Amino acid sequence: MKTHLSLAVAALALTACNSPADKPAPAADATAAVTAADAWCRPSPNGAKAGGCYVTLTAATDDRLTGGSTPRAAELQVHEMKTENGMMKMAQLTEGLPLPAGQAVGLAPGGNHLMLIGLTAPLVAGETVPLTLKFASAPEVTVQAAVRQPTMAGMDHVAH
Repeated sequence: MKTHLSLAVAALALTACNSPADKPAPAADATAAVTAADAWCRPSPNGAKAGGCYVTLTAATDDRLTGGSTPRAAELQVHEMKTENGMMKMAQLTEGLPLPAGQAVGLAPGGNHLMLIGLTAPLVAGETVPLTLKFASAPEVTVQAAVRQPTMAGMDHVAH
């Protein structure tokens, strides 16, 4: 009986040593993450100092896209397009873009988008541009955005 009790105590002690604090947090980082898909940028005309990029973001928990960076521009800002008095206007979303948990949020031509300001060189079709996206809560995400012209297939998700 003493042997069984000693084994039970030893098993409990080993279990205590493997407490959750000793293991990597399996869900803490994963649930706070944001996934990015279909990142792309529009080619910029020679001499242009700004360019537009687009991506679809899905956050595991409520979050907010606050901005980002890229080696290809001085600034990466989150912008919105809206119609006021019959005119399209573009403005920076200084508070960031809300990302509701579990919902894909598409940044697309004519709507919310990433604006690269102070381009170091034109965005040329066929190349890729690294974009590091920053969020209010989630860790940064770096994507490789293909530089290409918009396609009708790429416009399908705009209505969603």
